[in-house]
Amino acid sequence: MKVNHGQILTNMRTLSRGNLAVPILVLAMLGMMTLPIPPFLLDVLFTFNIALSIVVLLVSVYALRPLDFAVFPTILLVATLLRLALNVASTRVVLMHGHDGHAAAGSVIQAFGDVVVGGNYVVGAVVFAILMIINFVVVTKGAGRISEVSARFTLDAMPGKQMAIDADLNAGIIDQAEAKRRRMEVGQEADFYGSMDGASKFVRGDAVAGLLVLFINLIGGIAIGTLQHNLSFADAGRIYALLTIGDGLVAQVPSLLLSVAAAIMVTRVSSSEDMGEQINRQMFASPKALAVSAMIIIAMGLVPGMPHVPFLGLGGLAGWGAYFIWNRQRKAKVAVEQEAKRQQDLAPIQRPADAKELGWDDVMPVDMVGLEVGYRLIPLVDRNQGGELLTRIKGVRKKLSQELGFLMPSVHIRDNLELMPNGYRLTLMGVNVAEAEIYPERELAINPGQVFGNLNGVVAKDPAFGLDAVWIDASQRDQAQSLGYTVVDASTVVATHLNQVLQKHAHELIGHEEVQQLLQLLAKSSPKLAEELVPGMISLSGLLKVLQQLLHEQVSVRDIRTIAEAIANVAPRSQDPAVMVSTVRIALSRAIVQNIIGLEPELPVITLEPRLEQMLLNGMQKAGQGAEDGMFLEPGMAEKLQRSLVEAAQRQEMMGKPVVLLVAGAIRAMMSRFARMAIPTMSVLAYQEIPDNKQVTIIATVGQNG
Repeated sequence: MKVNHGQILTNMRTLSRGNLAVPILVLAMLGMMTLPIPPFLLDVLFTFNIALSIVVLLVSVYALRPLDFAVFPTILLVATLLRLALNVASTRVVLMHGHDGHAAAGSVIQAFGDVVVGGNYVVGAVVFAILMIINFVVVTKGAGRISEVSARFTLDAMPGKQMAIDADLNAGIIDQAEAKRRRMEVGQEADFYGSMDGASKFVRGDAVAGLLVLFINLIGGIAIGTLQHNLSFADAGRIYALLTIGDGLVAQVPSLLLSVAAAIMVTRVSSSEDMGEQINRQMFASPKALAVSAMIIIAMGLVPGMPHVPFLGLGGLAGWGAYFIWNRQRKAKVAVEQEAKRQQDLAPIQRPADAKELGWDDVMPVDMVGLEVGYRLIPLVDRNQGGELLTRIKGVRKKLSQELGFLMPSVHIRDNLELMPNGYRLTLMGVNVAEAEIYPERELAINPGQVFGNLNGVVAKDPAFGLDAVWIDASQRDQAQSLGYTVVDASTVVATHLNQVLQKHAHELIGHEEVQQLLQLLAKSSPKLAEELVPGMISLSGLLKVLQQLLHEQVSVRDIRTIAEAIANVAPRSQDPAVMVSTVRIALSRAIVQNIIGLEPELPVITLEPRLEQMLLNGMQKAGQGAEDGMFLEPGMAEKLQRSLVEAAQRQEMMGKPVVLLVAGAIRAMMSRFARMAIPTMSVLAYQEIPDNKQVTIIATVGQNG
């Protein structure tokens, strides 16, 4: 038999890393429930249980967000099972050796019975009852309710959070790796709150079990003491009551600590600050609350008969705290004003420039892409003021350049006092193409189509896609996401709007310089093809027309090699740009269809009624090849066809399917222009553009009677 020493070493390392820890812990708990444990070991385990609870409570306090302690539900379950096992073990010791005295059950139980409650079982019973009320009625019940509500709201908010991640990815703000990490974090958050909902039931059950164990120990101990050890009822009651109460207190103290830790975890709000910093910043940010509280407490202390020292002392302390906070804020404000004044004094004095003759440098060229902002939006584009819009615009340009295949022009940003303070305007070639109003201090909650409630805020429309939206305070973000809204900040709104405008007008942004750069890239990989293509087979202007038409139909020109080869094949037969575009589209068919349906094997399409399609083909042939811009239908028939296409497209969009119209190749360009006027999202494909690996499924047929 051949021994694999490497495998043996690997298994030993795996075991040494703690893979046996969980089975051993489970067996140890089972052993505590079934085997007798000496009092010393019981003391060690009780002490360990208390220490574990304290550590868990402190970790919960210092965790910045719930997911930083995602293993908490598991630890809560293990700690609860450990405490129940200790209850069983201590019950055995108390009932078997309780008649020997208080020390028979261990020093920890004796200390809690003698020291904590002073050896008085009545006091012990009252203290135990108070702890039970605090744990069971207040902390555990409240934490359980919060866990249940948090789990439900977190699950309801998952679609909105996923859409927000997709919006950031589409806007170029984050990359695929960051989007994957955020999606994983959203899933982990849902799992965490779902686990906390279940774990809170364990804590509640543990509190009930502690109460039942108390009565079982007390009744069983008195019965054993009087019947088996010939103790009087009073002696047996006194001895076993103290032992039982001490045992119960030993279990209830760590149980209460874990219940408080669970309540803290489910009530935490994710932040970059720990709990102490949050309390200090949010409760003591304004001196008004402390000042008013100080006056009220001092007034109460001046009432005759009231204890003057504590009231007046605490009121004076609160007043001093209010003055301290006010003085610190005043000094910070003065320091900021002095720094601003110093910077202004150091600024160079602007002197009027010497008069000079006008030249061509004074003629400002038109910006290809411009962004004009109102004066309240200037901080969004100022890095010195923490503005993120410049970075996000760069991300949008990078993403679109990679997707469309040519370098997006720079976005020239300037302030415009003629705009509304919160307004911005997007321009192409100096012409206004879009404008909107945003609120930089708020966030936009977008209704994706189905939400579970309304929000208080400024009602608006999403500038990019025209969806219903509400501008809300940043503090309402979690509430909005739990109701199903997609929440984005003001910079993301502008970046998404810019992305949509640039993508729509991409065919206007590509020019001769960009085509020349594409040819240089082609020359690096296929020098012979690039050399023969321009100007041998097609002029630079002709190639530009082909690329512009492809971009106008949302087809990427990234695969310039395939585009060049298709043009080279058809150029000897025809120099018509429309024929070249049709040939290139067939060559790019796999990329075009994949952009529509991804890796799905089936392509759902809408087709034309055969008689209508034949009518259009006959009209095209009679009018000649140059008549593609015309529509060979009378106005009434064209209106019915357009209405039928809109209805079919709406049904597809409601089912979450892409909207695709499949027609004959000769009328594809004409139908594309016709459909794009009413349904911008519709893709029009020719029969020849369907790849062999895709199966066509006809979901609707429209015609003149549709």
